[in-house]
Amino acid sequence: MKQTIALISLSLGLTLGHPSLLYGAEVPLRQVQPRSNSLGVDEQLWQMYGTVGDRENLIKSIDHSLTYLNTPKAVTDYENYPVTGITRERIVRSLHRFRELLINSPSAEALQAAVEREFVFYKSVGNNQGEVIFTGYFEPIYEASPVLTAEYRYPLYRLPVNLESWPKPHPTRAELQGVDGLGRQSPLAGNELVWLRDRFEAYLVEIQGSARLRFPDGRIMGIKYNGNTDYTYTSIGRQMIKDKVCTEIGELSLPVMIQCFKTYPKLLDKYLPLNNRFIFFQETENPYPVGNLGVPVTAERSIATDYPLMPPGALALIRTRIPYYNQRGGIETRFVSRYVLDQDTGGAIKGPGRVDIFIGTGPTAGDRAGVIHDKGELYYLLLKN
Repeated sequence: MKQTIALISLSLGLTLGHPSLLYGAEVPLRQVQPRSNSLGVDEQLWQMYGTVGDRENLIKSIDHSLTYLNTPKAVTDYENYPVTGITRERIVRSLHRFRELLINSPSAEALQAAVEREFVFYKSVGNNQGEVIFTGYFEPIYEASPVLTAEYRYPLYRLPVNLESWPKPHPTRAELQGVDGLGRQSPLAGNELVWLRDRFEAYLVEIQGSARLRFPDGRIMGIKYNGNTDYTYTSIGRQMIKDKVCTEIGELSLPVMIQCFKTYPKLLDKYLPLNNRFIFFQETENPYPVGNLGVPVTAERSIATDYPLMPPGALALIRTRIPYYNQRGGIETRFVSRYVLDQDTGGAIKGPGRVDIFIGTGPTAGDRAGVIHDKGELYYLLLKN
């Protein structure tokens, strides 16, 4: 993520609902008729991993969306969807047919040709300039402890049972955890879920909305978002860019930000309290990261958009640049045309001009997600009536 850094997708991962369906009078999607062969093909399905492996991942992701679409939640989500022609039933039929084509097509080119024959495309109107900005997010794996120790000092908290009765405005981040992040006199005392040994890692868990935590005895615990204080998300990355912080390390990205705070730890006291939105967690037994639709998200096949502005669970096509490791061990970006499922949302993903791509789990995924920030196009695919 370059200068507007996946701001740091630090923008996403958070499974936070958004009540509005429209921004002004604008609808988020418009039906378009792309020129034949203008959208490109999803070569990763056949070539990136050599066999059917990634097709199987996409099929699993489709099945996850179908699971959601057969729930009462999905029925409610689509009751008043604002784009004419987009219904839950049509999306279900579209996913079943695309799944058949995916299994039976002999090549990426054949699949794309069939899709262009049988489907119509609804293109995101994007932001005011008609652009869609893509960022990336990931599920981190961090070292943690179930108890406070001299090494593990930075807490993550359970949802307070009386949060709904808290007077507003809610306490700020500094009031809840102290300027130093240790929460010594926090009103949340006794609600600690786990402790981490790195303060910025604890903050990143809040930003991503879920994590896998490794305890000293080797046990792995999964946690996920379970509520937040009544503040809008504030990007500390944007302020750091404005302040020209750590420019000697490099253009701001998640890896650069991590190095910046390791080099100048006092900056944590200045910048983390700028984001007053405070996240609460619960333990999860699910071995996979789960999006706001209640189903697992799949690396490079799940996206997060503004829920429920964009059609949840639907099949989409993204056209943007994604970073990959090259043979020299460096990261380089390349343009992709990629089928994905809309299965998550985030506190900083607002409007039709923002998409977050789930990159995967662990530090490698984090390094890639942290440098995604590119313009592109977003289409939703539905069977012709």
